[in-house]
Amino acid sequence: MTDTRTPPPLTGDERTVLTNWLEWHRATLAVKCAGLSDEQLRTRSAPPSSLSLLGLVRHMAHVERSWFRRVLNGEDVHKLWGKDRDNDADFNEVDTASVEEAFATWREEIERARAISAAKPLDAVGDRNGQDCTHRWILVHMIEEYARHNGHADLLRERIDGVTGE
Repeated sequence: MTDTRTPPPLTGDERTVLTNWLEWHRATLAVKCAGLSDEQLRTRSAPPSSLSLLGLVRHMAHVERSWFRRVLNGEDVHKLWGKDRDNDADFNEVDTASVEEAFATWREEIERARAISAAKPLDAVGDRNGQDCTHRWILVHMIEEYARHNGHADLLRERIDGVTGE
């Protein structure tokens, strides 16, 4: 497993620190998935859980889209992967899902999120189900979301081929 991540800086303004930690965690998920076959990426954790690395990538694509595009930018974009009919479709429906499409969509949503984030002040306010939500809060939440799921990814990767790491 090749690790090409850049560690977040130990100093910097708030935006620099937050965005670099988010980038670190985005890259961590990519590292956890690197070098695996489609079948390995679909490998489930343990019954009854439907958790898989591919499911995590699909989930994070949806999360990026939801928080940055829908909440922060006010875009009326549809939910990914059939989540409008099954809230866990991103995890449940990986057996025949396209790995290439999932990773391309995740990368695309990250690029859009980066552009939206770069254009907004940290105090910018979005709407989450009728409640105000700041850009700052979204960045902190995204770091937390990735950190939690990267812990899952670490366990999944270790189960698949014994590889561990930060």
